Formats: sequence, C-alpha cells, structure tokens
Amino acid sequence: MTLLLNAREVERAERRVLGALRCVDATTGAALDRPLRVQGPEGARIQRNRSGLLVIHEWLPLAHHAAAFAAAPGDVAVGSLALMLTVYDPQGDYLPRLVRVDLPRDADPANASQPDSLFRPLTVPMYPSATGRVGANWACISVSVFEQGSGDALGGVLLRVVAAGAVRALGLSDWRGEALVPVAGVPVTTWSTEPGAVIVTQISAELQAVADPASVVRTPQAAVQLGRVPSVLPLVDPAAIETARAGLPQASAVVSLAAGRPQHISLGIDLP
Repeated sequence: MTLLLNAREVERAERRVLGALRCVDATTGAALDRPLRVQGPEGARIQRNRSGLLVIHEWLPLAHHAAAFAAAPGDVAVGSLALMLTVYDPQGDYLPRLVRVDLPRDADPANASQPDSLFRPLTVPMYPSATGRVGANWACISVSVFEQGSGDALGGVLLRVVAAGAVRALGLSDWRGEALVPVAGVPVTTWSTEPGAVIVTQISAELQAVADPASVVRTPQAAVQLGRVPSVLPLVDPAAIETARAGLPQASAVVSLAAGRPQHISLGIDLP
C-alpha cells in the first residue's frame, strides 16, 4: 500500500545572525545564566536566546547580511568592522564593561574551530563588583587604587594577579577606586619551591594595576567619602587594556595567596 501525504509550507523564516556573546564569571569561567543587558549603537539588535547566549541579529553596516542565508556576502572582509557593545548586570554583582566584536565573523564551516568563527560565541568575562559574591575557599584581594599625586580614586583600572608566570585572576576597579579580585583554585597546602620547606599553605604572587589614562575615571576622595557618584562611570574594555598593557601606567605589590584568606592592598599609580 502506498500512502501519499500532501505537505504545504505555510511560512519560512531564514535569517543570518552575525555572532553571539557568551558571558562568563571571570573567576570560575562558568556561564552566567542571569539576564544581562546589552547596549549597542543605533541599528544593532541583540537578543538573549534560550541557551543564554547574547545573539547579534542585526547591525546597520551589515544589514544586507541578515537576509543572505545560503552564503554570507563577500563584500566585507572578515573582522574588518568593530562593533562596540556595553554589557550590564542589573543585579550589580558584576561591573559593566565594553566588548569589542570584530565583524563579520568567518562563516566558513570548515573554520568552525577558529576563534573568529561565526559558529563560536565570543567569550566575555564579567568581573565582580567590590561587593560581589565569593567562594568559601577563595583567596580574595580587595584593592584600593588611587592616583599617586592627587590621591584621587581611580575607576576602570585593570587588576591582574600573576603567580609563577601565569595570570591567576583579573578584576576591575569601580568609581570609588575599589576592586575585588577573587582567586579560585588556591590549594590549602601545596609543594614549596623554597629551600627548607616541603609544603606551604600560601603561594607568592604579584598584584598588578594597569590604568589607561584615556579611559580611567578620577574621583576626588572627598566625593568618595560623601558618596557622590560621578556623572560618568568607569566603562572600559579589559581586553583592550590588556593588549596595550606594556605602554600604560602601572603599579604592583607582592601578595601571598592563601585559601579562604581575605586581604586588602592599596596601590598608587602615577598618571601623566
């Protein structure tokens, strides 16, 4: 017996997305399932999908890409346009930050494993606020960053914790110059690298503060003490500061990391 079925296509929706962001906790690398807000330039449309990705559906300079489903147009070179987005956490546990997305992404399925592939979301670390949540066994460093000459609090400073030549944690300072830099994965005891000791309960690291004079926000200490929030809050791209780090003003201090032990460090940076 032959069964014939008549199928009728009611509606077809085919659109090309331009890319996606995957926001993660900067300390643990875990994906954030909370609703984050994204702002972009006029003509950019970003929506959160069911997987928690922030999907870039449209952007005015690439408007013709949205309707080109079968194959991406080849008139714009891969990564030749920079889309700047701002990501906020409405709950305030994470600081707002800028994200640069180089578009268009590579739409060739053969290159799906490459970092600039359309099929790979861009990973965006979100850095904790000074009152963010911390784990029980994390080594937590609270940092106060100020301008060496005036004493002004510095917001938008990138904090780096480096141990054994590797970056163990990153953080950002808020408008008060305050930052929380949690370091996860510090063992309760570990093998010592110093003579005379077999095991130790803490490891030596360097805390580095890097400021971009073009984007850092200076707030007088008198305003900080009165709680007067500046009209312009710090908003930086940590990746851009990291890239330009060698040529930017810095300050550093030696710290000892121990599981479950908090500490406070003050760092003064000389700015031009």
